[in-house]
Amino acid sequence: MTTPTNFIARKYRKTAVYAKFTELKDRKKMVRVVFQLLFIFVIIAIAVVTLLTLKAYKPYTEQSTKFSGDKGFVALSYFGVERIGKQNIIGIGRLQEHLQALKDLGYVTITQQDILDYYQSGKELPEKSLFLTFEDGRRDTAIFSQKILEELNFKATMLTYPEKFDKKDPKFLIPEELTELEKTTYWEMGTNGYRLAFINVFDRYDNYLGELVPLEHASVAPYLGRKYNHYLMDYIRDEYGVPKESYTRMKERISHDYQAMRDIYTQSIGYVPGTYILMHSNTGRFGNNDKVSAVNEDWIKTLFKMNFNREGFTFNQRNSSIYDLTRMQPQPYWYPNHLLMRIKYDINQDLDFVNGNLNKQREWDTRKGALEIQDETMILTSLPKDQGLVRLKNSNDFGDIKLSVRLKGNKFGLQRIYLRADENLKNFLSVYILNNVLYVTEQNGSAEKELFKLNLDQHDGKTILSIPEDKKAAEQTALTTLLQYANSPEKAKAYAVRLENKTREVAPTVAEGAEPYIPEISVHAKGDRRVALSLKGDKLTIIVDDKEAVSDLQVTNTKGGAIFLESAWGGYGQSQRNLADDVYDGVFEKLIISENTGAEHERILFDSKLEGLDNVKHTVKQLWEALVDFFVKYL
Repeated sequence: MTTPTNFIARKYRKTAVYAKFTELKDRKKMVRVVFQLLFIFVIIAIAVVTLLTLKAYKPYTEQSTKFSGDKGFVALSYFGVERIGKQNIIGIGRLQEHLQALKDLGYVTITQQDILDYYQSGKELPEKSLFLTFEDGRRDTAIFSQKILEELNFKATMLTYPEKFDKKDPKFLIPEELTELEKTTYWEMGTNGYRLAFINVFDRYDNYLGELVPLEHASVAPYLGRKYNHYLMDYIRDEYGVPKESYTRMKERISHDYQAMRDIYTQSIGYVPGTYILMHSNTGRFGNNDKVSAVNEDWIKTLFKMNFNREGFTFNQRNSSIYDLTRMQPQPYWYPNHLLMRIKYDINQDLDFVNGNLNKQREWDTRKGALEIQDETMILTSLPKDQGLVRLKNSNDFGDIKLSVRLKGNKFGLQRIYLRADENLKNFLSVYILNNVLYVTEQNGSAEKELFKLNLDQHDGKTILSIPEDKKAAEQTALTTLLQYANSPEKAKAYAVRLENKTREVAPTVAEGAEPYIPEISVHAKGDRRVALSLKGDKLTIIVDDKEAVSDLQVTNTKGGAIFLESAWGGYGQSQRNLADDVYDGVFEKLIISENTGAEHERILFDSKLEGLDNVKHTVKQLWEALVDFFVKYL
């Protein structure tokens, strides 16, 4: 029987336990809140430091700058900057690497006035002069590049489209923000023109699409080739190439945009920027047609002090007109040595490449190109239209081995591993991926012989479309786009009827005997393949992305030899822009080579993984970046 005393005692004990539990829970909650507040404080502090301009630009005239005769200047133009980056927009980290490499080589930025004085007054420029621009007037470009400019004491030109000013698009800078940028002293103003639009557009099957605004163009871009014009480059033409406008109408159309550009800049920021980039030119003049070129030339020379009329190359000298300058557009996937390789062969001068981890560099002999080692990744940059080649030292007698690596260079290009190779590569076994096809070859003193070939799209199990199926998809996409952006109910109805009819069409498949559609590989297409191989005696097995590609392939080269890595240009590839890029970055991540004896624990011959303190730093860095990514995504 429970007495009142026992009941009270038991109740007291329960109350005490609950009190302790509550106290512990509150303590944990308080600790968690404190850590959350500390983290938020750190993020806010980083944001404040990142966004506030705390320095002023110091011109090269106030620095110890080298002058050694007329060596011209290089001009670089980035499409934009994001925190992480994507296909056409460079990330903060990669931009920092690019500009830091140039800073380390002694480059200083020059201004628009410096270029004017160089051409008009014969002013001498610094030995290593850089004119830096950012296109499209994106707000994130200003936010994410500002601190890099401050840190490196670089000045840049922000190019804008004045058509964007009244649209209040949060992606693009407005006049008030451009004025604030100028006040930081790290920015000047330039322009890409009034707006961006396309004319005389055909898809890759020569279907005429006509005139497209950027959003329409982006929708159909996967089905386009190179057959289209920027709207200032030519007459507006029909599907047969016949002008749909008279000379007078063409001149009025083009003149309207220059006048609108002049008026909007004058009203919004008080002046017309001095630097202009005529988009998609590269024609040797100012358009694809003589009469169109003459109209553009008149306006360009009336409104602007200089014009970048070409893209693809970076070097400018006095023998070029100030209205026919060239700039190079570095891509987000370029590693620093890719940029430096392009500049080196443009300016035809020696320069030092980025090495990265010097301790790991000592394990390799660079025969061609440039090798950078970042953390666990080896980046082998090729020479222009040539190869990059490195040899693993102390690998003269590697015979039976296991090798694993992650190949992260772009799909378009070559990444090769030489096995059992002699010093001069006269005898070897090689495994490589070229333009998304896996090859195994060997050479025994004579010609190289192909042993195996596999299209990696087939390895992935991708469905192969027929040409009729792809053509139908292109036409459906175009009609869907035209319907979405139709400017009248009548046009929308007509497009809807055509789209419905097109959807009902039956396109024959490859299985039904139609010719397969083999897509061209874009030079921008990212690659990422995990390759593991086992070589023992005269048998080779290869696994790609955890799936067997070939097993027990017979080889004849059984003599031990060295390990080489190679990268090489794969051709110009498919690109809708005027890129003349003939350099390739082979990216070999987490390369591990071990003996292949069958023992439980086999000896490691080479391992690119980080060790000790370097590994701890790398892990902490990755965790921090993942944490920041989480908060940026979900807060």
